[in-house]
Amino acid sequence: MDVLDLARTQFAVTGSLHFLFVVLTLGLAPLVAIMHTRWARSGKPLHEGMTRFWGQVYVINYALGIVTGLVMEFQFGLAWSGLSHYAGDVFGAPLAMETLVAFFLESTFLGLWIFGWGRLPKWAHVACIWVVTLTAYASAFYIMVANSFLQNPAGAVVTGGRMELTDFGALLTNKALIFSFPHVIGAGLFTGGMVLVGASAWRLRRRAPEVEFFTRSLRMGVVTAAIGIFLTMGFGYAQFAGVPEGKFGDHNVAAAVGLGLMIEFGQLLGLVVLLVMLPMISILPRARWTHPILIAMTPLPFALSIMGWMAREIGRQPWMIWEKLTVADAMSPGLTPGMVTASLIGFAAVLGLLAIVDYVLIARLIRRGPRALDLGAAADEPRTPALSY
Repeated sequence: MDVLDLARTQFAVTGSLHFLFVVLTLGLAPLVAIMHTRWARSGKPLHEGMTRFWGQVYVINYALGIVTGLVMEFQFGLAWSGLSHYAGDVFGAPLAMETLVAFFLESTFLGLWIFGWGRLPKWAHVACIWVVTLTAYASAFYIMVANSFLQNPAGAVVTGGRMELTDFGALLTNKALIFSFPHVIGAGLFTGGMVLVGASAWRLRRRAPEVEFFTRSLRMGVVTAAIGIFLTMGFGYAQFAGVPEGKFGDHNVAAAVGLGLMIEFGQLLGLVVLLVMLPMISILPRARWTHPILIAMTPLPFALSIMGWMAREIGRQPWMIWEKLTVADAMSPGLTPGMVTASLIGFAAVLGLLAIVDYVLIARLIRRGPRALDLGAAADEPRTPALSY
């Protein structure tokens, strides 16, 4: 491949690996916040256990995912300095806001939540996880603002060979944003819900002693997945009203095929969740024959999310900013195939390793179950050394 194709491949690989963490974070954060609120209101040990168990899954995913996000920021300077020069005044603003929200507000309140067990007042502790959830969604919003600007450069004009922001309101009401952001939120809820479903089915199939714990988790996951897939499908179709003419034309066969496959598989999965799983929600925990199917369905939301993101990005080719800046002009000058190949291998290896570690740690936690958890443990509470990170 030439240097342009290598640079595109690098961003596709790192972006896809990073999005695996993001979509699960968006799905789990509100679920953990709801569990914690239930515990604060009821005081029941069951709700405390659910909060700590699924909260620990969330913390593992967040801690490793935040590292993968740093690589995405680096690449704009390493490989795409032409974009920064041409539209940095517009494109960089929402990215800067996302960085402030994610690295200052979200991480700060997550730290307060993690280390506030038994130290913060009950409702202040609950407020921390809700702030984490809201800032996670705000972070996703600013990322989608930046990406939607690439899809449809609203609110900016070209002056002196560079783009300048003239209407901030137009940037926030971009037709490429108003339906795509809820679509991403729906995908996150769908993914988080299916992780609860798959993990709970795995435990119940192995006749775990915590039957009520995972029965409630599975039912909560089914309801969340149903809400998520409904939002994903509804806002997914609504996005077509804002797709510019020619985006999925003959020159973008790969994007058109990927989009078609995503729609077909997404529709099929949506029908299964809404018309089969949701009506059977009361018997799924006891119906052991369904558990292997539910476990096998767990990776599908991740695959569909990646397919959707890839279709959105590839469909814009050959433009980096639609009809304003080509991908070739956005690339940094002076790059060689050897330089990009080396960074591609390095980034892919590190991010791929983080994804594997994320899976292994979460799988190990699920295999062990909600016993001797690290999150929220009292000083005298026994913990498993293998899971003390």
